[in-house]
Amino acid sequence: MADFNLEATSLKELRQLQKDLAKAISTYEDRHKAEARTKLEAIAKEMGYSLADLIGIEVKATRAPALAKYRHPENAALTWSGRGRKPHWFADHVNAGKDPAELAV
Repeated sequence: MADFNLEATSLKELRQLQKDLAKAISTYEDRHKAEARTKLEAIAKEMGYSLADLIGIEVKATRAPALAKYRHPENAALTWSGRGRKPHWFADHVNAGKDPAELAV
């Protein structure tokens, strides 16, 4: 371990050292948790279970990203899947009395 003369260190350097230490501790803990999880998953798999089965956590199925259903008439990079809030360009198109099918991909 390095020897530090904390008395000769400026406040700015001490605060930076504090931030660096907090980050180092956090990444150390994250690495060790990941390592422990990997070992536990391997043991569970050897016994024919998943780790989620053993600890009673339900694994939620993630929803696949929605495919684009509508495309901006002038900027092809702007798309909308039909989920969530309507983008302004789509709402403006519909509010102008135009058919949404005109923007369909």
